[in-house]
Amino acid sequence: MSTQQQQQQQQQQQQYSGVNKINSETGLFECNEEFKSKEKLETLVYQDPEQVNVFIASEIVKAIEVANSNGKPLVLGLTCGSTPSGVYDQLVKLYKENKVSFKNVITFNVDEYYPIERTRIQSFYRYMQENLFELIDIKKENINFLNGEISENEIDKHLKEYEEKIEQVGGIDLMLIPIGKRIGFNEAGSLANTKTRLVDLEQNTRIDAASDFFGTEHVPHHALTMGLSTMFNSKRIILMAFSEGKASIVQKTTEGEINPLIPSSIFQRHQKCQLVIDEAAAVEITRCKQPWVIHSTGTTLTIKWSPLLARKAVIWLSLKLGKPILKLEEEEYHDHNLSSLLKVFGPCHNLNLKVFRYLQSTINGWPGGRPNQHHPTSPTSPKTNSNNNNNNYNNNNNEHHHDSSFEQINIINEMWDYDSNIKPISKRVIVFSPHPDDDVISMGGTFIRLCDQGHKVHVAYQTSGNIAVWDDDAVRFANFASEFSKLFSLGNESVEKSNAIEKDVNEFIKTKKPGQPDSKEIQLIKGLIRKTEARAGARYAGVAPDRIHFLDLPFYETGAVKKKPLGEEDIEIMVQFLESIKPEIIFAAGDLSDPHGTHRVCLKAILSAIDRLKTKDWMKECQVWLYRGAWQEWEPERIEMAVPMSPFELMRKRMSIFKHQSQKDVPAFPGTDKREFWVRAECRNRETAKIYDNLGLTEFEAMEAFVSYKIPQ
Repeated sequence: MSTQQQQQQQQQQQQYSGVNKINSETGLFECNEEFKSKEKLETLVYQDPEQVNVFIASEIVKAIEVANSNGKPLVLGLTCGSTPSGVYDQLVKLYKENKVSFKNVITFNVDEYYPIERTRIQSFYRYMQENLFELIDIKKENINFLNGEISENEIDKHLKEYEEKIEQVGGIDLMLIPIGKRIGFNEAGSLANTKTRLVDLEQNTRIDAASDFFGTEHVPHHALTMGLSTMFNSKRIILMAFSEGKASIVQKTTEGEINPLIPSSIFQRHQKCQLVIDEAAAVEITRCKQPWVIHSTGTTLTIKWSPLLARKAVIWLSLKLGKPILKLEEEEYHDHNLSSLLKVFGPCHNLNLKVFRYLQSTINGWPGGRPNQHHPTSPTSPKTNSNNNNNNYNNNNNEHHHDSSFEQINIINEMWDYDSNIKPISKRVIVFSPHPDDDVISMGGTFIRLCDQGHKVHVAYQTSGNIAVWDDDAVRFANFASEFSKLFSLGNESVEKSNAIEKDVNEFIKTKKPGQPDSKEIQLIKGLIRKTEARAGARYAGVAPDRIHFLDLPFYETGAVKKKPLGEEDIEIMVQFLESIKPEIIFAAGDLSDPHGTHRVCLKAILSAIDRLKTKDWMKECQVWLYRGAWQEWEPERIEMAVPMSPFELMRKRMSIFKHQSQKDVPAFPGTDKREFWVRAECRNRETAKIYDNLGLTEFEAMEAFVSYKIPQ
């Protein structure tokens, strides 16, 4: 192949997203350096977490090779948690493929709870053994941990020796650090000169860890952690972060000022530090969020305006100025560095009207399709069901400025003089719910409306959610079952059996250690509690009893917060279920900010099953809509269907959420947001409606938002 042909092929393998050129081989976002001018750290953005994991693992392997060639061991600083777990998976994979050996590697782990036994499932020592060290050829004597079992009077000596040992091996060559509100257990406000030490854990930190320990009260109050100075002295540092939930801290880390309240910002001073993130975690950095505010100091900065980015800019300008879209004026675009947008999509009044009509067309009170309409129409989709778009939410990387879907918006006004008794064509609909309450929390209004409008709605609960039930509820229901058997004279055998189960439950919980996984009986009882609540919520929404399904995906059923990886068994369950229903419309959770990762795994299971079934005729005609959960909402420029709710409909949604009594008042794992789930959901839905109102569209009480997933062909 000639050089020219190679260059042409390379150009074809790259695509643009706003100011970023995406290398399809690596997934790395590349752009003019001036667009990175606000970034004080070298920030590498990849399309998805897997590409981040591959990059970091390859950097570690390269570092090992360099150290070996110099006749020295490589000294690694490592951390625990869900963020680096994919890197460890990649390293294990490379080891099994004989591409790397860890015999000449020394490791120091950053932190550990105190006090904690090393055999406990929450112990970072156990985590590292099970996720990395037991799976590779590293020498045991080369593994160094902070000891959560050491006695209090030995702590100072232990911490001093840990620091000294790092110095004895020549310091840490490469430190891998996930970033968040804290670094290791260095809380906000930690000083830059701190060394390895014993720290008190803030209450929010303990709340974040509550699910791992089955309750905040079981989380230790202290931890051992390397100090910021210890980490900073590493020769090279790789910071990493995933998902929208980390977007704010990512922006402050790389673009903000150095601030003790943002511990990761200290690494702006480091000479060899990289921040490696996925696209979702990059949404708040300027080149991704608002590239038009960056002014060139030399070469001309060119923004490739896609319809998505154009909508984003117009909505941003409207909300910034507090003016409805249709009232925006040309000079206001020029004053805010948006002249290039007008050159592509102008003049001003045309651009305003295009964006307004787009948003207007997303408002849809018929989520399963209007009367005499086969499917609800996405404004970004062609009018024919070609489904030929790439595998991205809202086509956010692939909408080019000549896309006719932005030019021709099909406005369908509500037929207010239409016979209200006429129903749309009844369709087979599946609503997938990762946990037993995600359906009603995230899309309860749409769920109820689909049933009201006569569709054959199936709801599929992908996991049992049994870890999110209080022990006291399990005791109460075990007692209920025992009393029920007696009350209705179900026979001596049933009464004895229920009494025995109640006794076992009581005895187990009385002797249960902090963070200990539940017994199988208690897991089943807690799962049954969630199932009966889910049935009640689905029945209230209008779902027929035979259309309520519990899939109990195996990856979740461990009895602990730590789950197994998604496996073939999980995907096959999804494939068989989809084939049994042959849905025409699918709703699935696209909320990847779930702090425990269940939503991400459940969505992967659905998309993997869809990919296997994409050649089926019924799947070719199937629509897939993604909703978000209690943590976040879709950005307004990405919304493709906004289902409005009246005050009465919002109250119906609230009542369906109330059916989940075990999650009411004080859910087991609420996170740092102490509001009840129904309050969070209503605030989020009202906020979406308020944004539409502020942009100059019809004012509704609340709205639920969706984006479409384009099935790859």
